Amino acid sequence: MKSLRSKCTDIPMSVKQKVFERDGGRCVICGNSYNVMPNAHILSRAKGGLGIETNIVTMCTMLTENKCHHRFDNGTKKDKEKILKIITRYMENIYPGWNIEEQKYKKWSDRNE
Repeated sequence: MKSLRSKCTDIPMSVKQKVFERDGGRCVICGNSYNVMPNAHILSRAKGGLGIETNIVTMCTMLTENKCHHRFDNGTKKDKEKILKIITRYMENIYPGWNIEEQKYKKWSDRNE
């Protein structure tokens, strides 16, 4: 049985569909439209990143030359920072006031503060 946190960080198919449409079926980093998927958490699952529309973007898979999603998750610190900066600007354009900290799972006790 999955924990509540695990359920909250999963990406439902309905969210993937909305994100893919929002991103125009293209990687938000390089603009590629081949072998892309709307399954990249901006705030990672490991850090409690929710599987919601405002925390998911479409990125290149490992099957592309750019491998944007892989570089964001496993690249150098410089790569990760550069990609996060691009994603942050992109999300702020779409969702004025967007904040990465608001994409984090909070335990029930944390929500009441």
